[in-house]
Amino acid sequence: MKMSSSTQNLLPRLRISAASVAFISTLLLLLFTFLPALEGRSINGGAKWSEEKNTALLKSRSSTEIHRKLSSEKESARIEPHRIRGSDESANCSTLDITVSQGPTSPLPRGIPTFSVEIINNCFTGCTISNIHLKCGWFSSDNLIDPKIFKRLNFDDCLVNDGKPLLNGAIVSFKYSTTMQFPLSVSSVVCGSLI
Repeated sequence: MKMSSSTQNLLPRLRISAASVAFISTLLLLLFTFLPALEGRSINGGAKWSEEKNTALLKSRSSTEIHRKLSSEKESARIEPHRIRGSDESANCSTLDITVSQGPTSPLPRGIPTFSVEIINNCFTGCTISNIHLKCGWFSSDNLIDPKIFKRLNFDDCLVNDGKPLLNGAIVSFKYSTTMQFPLSVSSVVCGSLI
């Protein structure tokens, strides 16, 4: 049987590759077989760890346990620094009151991945939040998104609901299509209504 010249040139390379794989596999097998036996020994063959070192190690682990301090009523009654006061004294909110969740949905017919986004006002005090801005990088979409629902203003700055108030419990949702999922997170909000 006659072989082509390209096949003849390839055979020595394949033999070298096979020999290299066998050599590396043998080294790894030896390393994982004998390494655990050598870990507990010093150079002169004596035991590396003494009972005293084991006891000291256990004591240091137990002394680094995490302790929680229970807050008193005075501490829990203080104003939270991340909350924003609105025009109405009772309307205070936080960027934490807006939840952004997204996940993959069925792709476009051309095979482009599609993602569904929900932006929810979860303010527990019943507040209305407006002028919601998200960090969104260079957000773009293959399918058109209503700019009154979601639009990119600049790099890493997207506006939700055209800046209009999002009532407590309200949801704004849309779908976008692109090759990758964009990380979306709340960057700023305004408590109450601007309009």
